[in-house]
Amino acid sequence: MKTALQDYLKATRALMLAKLDGLSEFDQRRPLVPSGTNLLGLVKHLTGIEYVYLGTSVGRPPAEELPWDADGSVWEGADMWVKPDESSEYITGLYREACAHSDRSIAELELDAPAEVPHWAPEKRQTTFGALLVRVVDETAHHAGHADIVRELIDGQGGRDSDAMDDAGWSEYYTTIQRAAETFK
Repeated sequence: MKTALQDYLKATRALMLAKLDGLSEFDQRRPLVPSGTNLLGLVKHLTGIEYVYLGTSVGRPPAEELPWDADGSVWEGADMWVKPDESSEYITGLYREACAHSDRSIAELELDAPAEVPHWAPEKRQTTFGALLVRVVDETAHHAGHADIVRELIDGQGGRDSDAMDDAGWSEYYTTIQRAAETFK
C-alpha cells in the first residue's frame, strides 16, 4: 500500500512540475481565476504541504523553516502566490527538496506511525503517518487538477487526455457540450 501511494504521489508531483515547462515567469505566476490560483503558487503551496504533513507532523521538520511559515504570512495566503524576489528556480528547488524529504519519511516510517499536525485543533491533531500520506496524495492530485485548468487557460495545453483528439475533435466535443448546456437557458 505504501509503495502504491508513493508511486501515485511521485507521478502527480511530476505532472505538477511539468505544467511549468515552457512557460515564462509571467505565465507561471499569473492568476487566471478569481481565487488567484496560479501554477507556481500551487507548487509553492505543495512545498509546505509536503514538509508539514510528511515531515514536521512526524518529528522530521525541514532543515530550514520556509520563509512564509517563519513570518506567519502563510496564514494570509502567502503560500499560494510567489513574490517577485522568489524565483521559479527557488520555488521548484524547494519543492524538489520537500519531495525528497517526504520520500525519506515514506521509506523510513510505517503507515501506522503516530503523527501530530501542529496547526489542527488540539482534539484532532493526533493521527497516523498513513493518514497524512493519503492526505498529501489527495492534495497533490487536487491541485494537479487545478494546474491542468490553469495551464489550459494559458496556452491551451490540456491534461493527460489532451492528445485523445485533434483540435477539430476537441472543438466539436466542446460545441456538443455547449449545445447541451444551452438547452437549460
